[in-house]
Amino acid sequence: MPLHRLFTDHPASVDETYAEHLGIATAFGTRMILAGLACLIHGLLPFLFVKTGSNTIAELHARMVTHRRRFPEGRLSAHRGLSTGR
Repeated sequence: MPLHRLFTDHPASVDETYAEHLGIATAFGTRMILAGLACLIHGLLPFLFVKTGSNTIAELHARMVTHRRRFPEGRLSAHRGLSTGR
């Protein structure tokens, strides 16, 4: 497998370029870290960040799973002129 495919196959499977995927994954990761910190603070001070963790999970799930454009095997490759190599 060519090295560049390690960086492009998965992003292509969700109809993103490498740069788009990098930006989206970084934004998701940052949100998860911040929500995790809020949860840790909530554990110590239960009156703070009462719904931050659950709201963040629901929002990220909606953005990642519910609104993701997935292509059946081969459809995206044909659309972009790529070969799946399978």
